[in-house]
Amino acid sequence: MNLNDPPAASVQWRSSLQASFEAVRALSARLAGPLSPEDQCVQSMPDASPVKWHLAHTTWFFETVVLKAHAPGYRVFDARYAYLFNSYYEALGPRHPRPQRGMLTRPSVDDVRRYRDHVDAAMAAFLERADTGALAQAGPLLTLGLHHEQQHQELMLTDLKHLLSLNPLQPAYAPVTRSDPTPLRASPSLDARAFPTFDALASRDPLDAAPRATALRWLDFPGGIHPIGHPGTGFAFDNEGPRHEVLLRPYRLASRPVTCGEYLDFIRDDGYRRPEFWLSDGWMTVQAEGWQAPLYWSDLDAARPAVFTLLGPRPLDPAEPVCHLSLYEAAAYAQWAGARLPTEFEWEVAAAGQSAAGQRYDCSVPHPVAARESGHGLQQMFGEVWEWTRSSYDPYPGFRPLPGAVGEYNGKFMVGQVVLRGGSCATPPGHLRATYRNFFPPAARWQFSGLRLARDA
Repeated sequence: MNLNDPPAASVQWRSSLQASFEAVRALSARLAGPLSPEDQCVQSMPDASPVKWHLAHTTWFFETVVLKAHAPGYRVFDARYAYLFNSYYEALGPRHPRPQRGMLTRPSVDDVRRYRDHVDAAMAAFLERADTGALAQAGPLLTLGLHHEQQHQELMLTDLKHLLSLNPLQPAYAPVTRSDPTPLRASPSLDARAFPTFDALASRDPLDAAPRATALRWLDFPGGIHPIGHPGTGFAFDNEGPRHEVLLRPYRLASRPVTCGEYLDFIRDDGYRRPEFWLSDGWMTVQAEGWQAPLYWSDLDAARPAVFTLLGPRPLDPAEPVCHLSLYEAAAYAQWAGARLPTEFEWEVAAAGQSAAGQRYDCSVPHPVAARESGHGLQQMFGEVWEWTRSSYDPYPGFRPLPGAVGEYNGKFMVGQVVLRGGSCATPPGHLRATYRNFFPPAARWQFSGLRLARDA
């Protein structure tokens, strides 16, 4: 995050901040719109959080990092919320234990809504009245808060999907109906220097009419010395830098992600029963957890297994990108297929010439769709499914955490995690770029995580 390189606090920049803040906050409210208070209070596992907590935590971030520090006279909504809704910022005080967030039946959903309204009103007043000096100081932190909320918008959907999957009724979060063709308007793009409105409308293909998968092609990329990391213009998280050079050997990438049908072939070739394909930790995890397929798959003996989605249960579509895989499953499939996972550097070099601006996004149809034929290049590099890489989440050469509480945002998690690239169908638009580094433990499966194959050239 380029907090030391703020843009000029111009009238245009102030207006862009206001529009971006309103759009991001409105999307969070829209995501919660179909949910009952009961839906928003439950925590399905320690790694997930209730929707209500996500809504309150993102609000706490703006209150704590922006308003309390940069808006003189700001009145805190409820001082107790500092303990309830801090996530992991040790510098900002103690916090409620993460595995117990589902015990917070109070404050109510209505209380959290009032909290958001209170902070939104204070932020609107600050953005309207702050002098240029105060805005130049607070603006980069506000931008960080917007990207932070976008991360939680994705988590709201992934956490909710895990929660609903445990309900015997298998309820749908957002059922698709052919009588409701209105596309959603995407959020503005979030760039720290200029905030152009992102007006691309999401395609709304019925999931029961998805096209067949395009043929998988292998694309060659040259070796040599390549620059890696954010170039420094516009917003970036601190873990995307410093920019540096890496040496790559020639390699090949698959033109699209692996599909459900291709992964089903792996399952039916006894892939989950053959230890020769698995990393040692992965094989132990498969045995301990009893994994037989990706998360949310069932009826494996049927001609078309069933899969639980945010749209409810449905027959598996073999053309869709496979998702909800752990790193262990992704690596095992790659080994079975006679390939490997790319490194994050190979992925970034391949994606460097592509823009995330065309990313498909529709929060009322939060499910990946099959790739469409589009020339002979890489397909679906941004959106649809996060793609596991074979790179540990480590600091780049010369990385230093930022001073203060925001320095805890990424750096302290740089151990025991693996990098994913590209974004998913649940990632809001304006949030992704080729240098973006997501990370999760290798056994994590509740995200929309899939894979793209790589080979040595």
